[in-house]
Amino acid sequence: MTTQRFKFYQTGTYTAGNRLLDEGLRAGQSRTDRSNALNSGHRACQGCGEALGARYAVDAAMRAARNRLIAVNATGCLEVFSSPYPESAWQVPWMHSVFGNAPAVASGVAAALRAKGRDDVKVLAQGGDGATVDIGFGCLSGMFERNDDVLYVCYDNEAYMNTGIQRSGATPPFARTNTTQAVGDVPGNAPGTGKNVPRIAMAHGIPYVATASIADLHDLEAKISTAMTMAGARYVHIHVPCPLGWGSDPAHTIKVARMAVQSGLFPLFEARSGRVVNRTCIRRNVSVEPYLKLQTRFRHLFEPRRNDEAIAAIQHIADEHIALYGLLTEGDG
Repeated sequence: MTTQRFKFYQTGTYTAGNRLLDEGLRAGQSRTDRSNALNSGHRACQGCGEALGARYAVDAAMRAARNRLIAVNATGCLEVFSSPYPESAWQVPWMHSVFGNAPAVASGVAAALRAKGRDDVKVLAQGGDGATVDIGFGCLSGMFERNDDVLYVCYDNEAYMNTGIQRSGATPPFARTNTTQAVGDVPGNAPGTGKNVPRIAMAHGIPYVATASIADLHDLEAKISTAMTMAGARYVHIHVPCPLGWGSDPAHTIKVARMAVQSGLFPLFEARSGRVVNRTCIRRNVSVEPYLKLQTRFRHLFEPRRNDEAIAAIQHIADEHIALYGLLTEGDG
């Protein structure tokens, strides 16, 4: 995927997508023909990264599918805040499955469309990291193994936020949750746990795997659009900060997401058939410490005593990502 990088300049307006750009460079949300698939009136928390990520992802999918899209949603924050009975914020054919079977339900929808000879309708499955990395992991692997014609999007806020901020398989090391308290010899989430689903998806050899972040919404839209042009199983993993669970300022959601990318903790890349083919280089590399300090879930690493060993371990993870994906090749290290 070839994209043009550009800088944003403050012009006295916060218009979505920056309409001062040429039309071809604007984000989808600045277009009058956007689908508004996830409409206003939902009940997401202030500063919710998942609501923003889903709005951009689903609208991009709708545009690429010419508005012929069926969405299957796992249980989780996105389902709960968008569809409190009898209301719904969705303006797309949308199905709610249970917590762990969204990939299987989406595979069934794709099979039904194939049986009816309908190749003009696309299928999108989506869920949080709990439904994806943990509860629905077997169904997801099966979808990958069969190469079912489904795009699965994971909105990763790194814990079970909807049910009370419990640890998930995507919770980072040393992070405090309500099940990984900041107490004991190793406070927070124990290092060495969890799983990297983008890498696992790549190991299945599926046609397309990508990571994205709400820190770069143009990149997010482009990756969803690319995935929608392809057939077979596709997976996009989107990093979506959660102010409630992370203990960050709701006004800093984009800042937090951007620092995760700039530090190397959340690398942005694309892979095809198990091989990385593109990555987003870091324009201004930062250490992990400013990122950690924006979140109270890591406060115990600095107060009442600084835990240099834990901070260094997190920095090592970021440095490994930078080396693995070559994230500073075109940047300033």
